[in-house]
Amino acid sequence: MNSVRVFLVDDHPMLRLGVRRALEGSEGFVVAGEGVDLTSARAWLTAGGLADIAIIDRSLPDGDGLELAPLLKAAGMKIIVLTVEDGDEEIRAAIDAGVDGYLLKSADSEQIIHAIGMVMQDAGAFPAQIVQKLTQSSGDAPLAKLSPREMEIAEYVAKGLSNKVIGARLNLSDNTVRNHLANIMQKLNFHNRVQVATLVLQHMRRHKRI
Repeated sequence: MNSVRVFLVDDHPMLRLGVRRALEGSEGFVVAGEGVDLTSARAWLTAGGLADIAIIDRSLPDGDGLELAPLLKAAGMKIIVLTVEDGDEEIRAAIDAGVDGYLLKSADSEQIIHAIGMVMQDAGAFPAQIVQKLTQSSGDAPLAKLSPREMEIAEYVAKGLSNKVIGARLNLSDNTVRNHLANIMQKLNFHNRVQVATLVLQHMRRHKRI
């Protein structure tokens, strides 16, 4: 099995060192590259840098780390934000940018490694307190657009299950689940699965199903 290649972008050397040591001390991970700001991260990508996942800070010396999201996605990487920013606006901006996970810098190495594993399985990695912040807005109306099968899949997404696990439970292929999820996001005008998950969680809480 190939190791998961990780690209780190953070201007704090001790933070990068800590994450790198945690990853290199765990089987199945390799740090493919590091950046200290937007400029160095872009240079690494332009030079042909390859990774499976990027862990990025929001606050970099030359701008917002989210500016890298389109480039990282275009390079086929999943994205986890590792930051001190826990305000609603910052979290929603990251979700809108299409990140796959959001961790606070208070997270320990075990939580970071777990988040990487979840993201690599196509499941979002967002701590409970982050999800709670997100489930305080829209009503149930948008969910009425979904078919029974789509709603079933959306509820599994809200439980944090990967496409593979959802497919196994519903006797569907990974591609079929992926297509259903794409239709769900199109109907809801969402960009990623965590937006789907938070809307469904809010619906389930409102109807006392969790």
